[in-house]
Amino acid sequence: MLGKIIEVIDNQVLVELTIDMANQANLINLHVLFENGSKKIVGEIVNTSKTLLKANIVGEIKENTFLPGFTEKPSFKSLVRIITLEELQLVLGPQALQRGKTYFGISNVYENYKINVDTNAFFSNHFAILGNSGAGKSFTVSRLFQNIFQGANAPVGANVFLFDAYGEYTNALQNIGNQNPNIHYKTYTTNTYYADTEILQIPLWLLDVDDLALLLDVTTPTQLPIIEKALHLVPILTGTTKEVIRVKNSIIAKALLDILLSGKESTKIRDQLIAVLTKFNTPDLNLETPIVQPGYTRTFKQCLYIDKMGKLQEMELVVSFIQKFIIEDENDQEKEGKKSSEVKFSLHDLEMAMDFALISEGILKSDRVYDSANVLSVRLHSLVESKESIYFDCKEYMSRSAYISKLLTHYTGGKCQIVNFNINYVDDRMAKVITKIISKILFSYAVENPKRGSVPFHIVIEEAHRYVQNDRDIDIIGYNIFDRITKEGRKYGVLLGLITQRPCELSDTAISQCSNFIILRILHPKDLEYIRNMVPDISKEIVEQLKSLKPGNCIAFGQAFKLPISMHFEKPNPEPLSNNVDITTLWYQGK
Repeated sequence: MLGKIIEVIDNQVLVELTIDMANQANLINLHVLFENGSKKIVGEIVNTSKTLLKANIVGEIKENTFLPGFTEKPSFKSLVRIITLEELQLVLGPQALQRGKTYFGISNVYENYKINVDTNAFFSNHFAILGNSGAGKSFTVSRLFQNIFQGANAPVGANVFLFDAYGEYTNALQNIGNQNPNIHYKTYTTNTYYADTEILQIPLWLLDVDDLALLLDVTTPTQLPIIEKALHLVPILTGTTKEVIRVKNSIIAKALLDILLSGKESTKIRDQLIAVLTKFNTPDLNLETPIVQPGYTRTFKQCLYIDKMGKLQEMELVVSFIQKFIIEDENDQEKEGKKSSEVKFSLHDLEMAMDFALISEGILKSDRVYDSANVLSVRLHSLVESKESIYFDCKEYMSRSAYISKLLTHYTGGKCQIVNFNINYVDDRMAKVITKIISKILFSYAVENPKRGSVPFHIVIEEAHRYVQNDRDIDIIGYNIFDRITKEGRKYGVLLGLITQRPCELSDTAISQCSNFIILRILHPKDLEYIRNMVPDISKEIVEQLKSLKPGNCIAFGQAFKLPISMHFEKPNPEPLSNNVDITTLWYQGK
């Protein structure tokens, strides 16, 4: 026995020691039992002196089960003793790895005590791994995946999508299937100069209005209808059938008619008509289309002659000619648009549709509105001309399900359990857009899956503070995809893992929905305060511990842990490419 209870205040118990502390090992953070008959109340030692011991009540053992929290406090006649190994396993989990458990690491308090965590309790919830640069986040993530996927009992049904901000995980994970032929790892790169793996590509036709709004950096919701119009037009404008040409003629004719009846100066009307038909035309309707009149024939362009009075002489003739192309039944055009929607198209096709959407929406009637909306066309053109256009240059049509299946298929034909997107070679804005778009594709697939939650997706984001932010998405498109995933994803089997060194820069909603936390050393006062306020069930003592953790050591707590656990992950083998530069070797090489 350790001693006798002399004081109980709130959840803290003060014990007068009857043992010689000079001959004892350090007792801090060990668990003690306050036992009175069948009642077993568990405490954690937080402070000792030579004569006194303080412990916080953390739970109780009832019917061979540990229950966090407490309904009773120990009485003064309770016996005080160190917890036994059998009792400790009720608190920290069993030592023998079994089905439904995942090996994480080793306790920092109990020597060689393995921390095996309930797989469902951790991986069926969103989680966060937080820590300063150099605290060991990359090592922790690498070791965790190595623990999960190495060995004969690896989860072949897993689908992990890892957004690798620095391209550092391939070294640690590329051979993860060596022990099990059913486990495969795959990586996509954003490096367009010397790609050592397949370049990441996203089918452009899988993007909706919201996705394109992110891609084109929309700044106001008033720009969204233009994108919507372009998406409706692009399958029509890229078609070649007789019926598609008929619909295309109608769209062009309506735009021309809007210009003719705009009331602007004749010269401006003529210039705009020529500009439209130069860029958008068909064999039936173009600048050289003949307009036949009794006795003579002239081209469309010749009918745009302006007389000395500054008037378009053949206005009535041109209007009458254009009206013949207009389809009166709007349903025909709508039907054709829907019929043509499931086709592949390129950025060039989208650019053409975007330019025409600006015209067909009548934006030419307002210079101010046109200037605002035309920004989208300029940004899209910049993307078309940039090296980043390759990320949307898919050669074959594929549906959303086919695309996801392709991502999850190894080049040998086997199923991939880990797909790494190396986004190291694009700027933060494009990296954020790629991360959001792919995450939304996965989430949309899961939501529409009739067998809800039957295909789990784990989206793990390195440097999450750069992508999962409190940004303008809610103001522009009405939601943030990561906030939506963290709020709704669990029931569909879409789980988010956030890895970051700056938790205070994360989306408040996303971090607040995480149920499990692995926190390594944190030093910045702002981050510590943020963790204290945003992370549930974290005590002042835990926050203080975070400042003094050694690299690779962490405090793990949440739904998967009955109590906060101080532990460390074993060194990954092989390691990720996350080590610091060896300045000494580089400075003095050759000496």
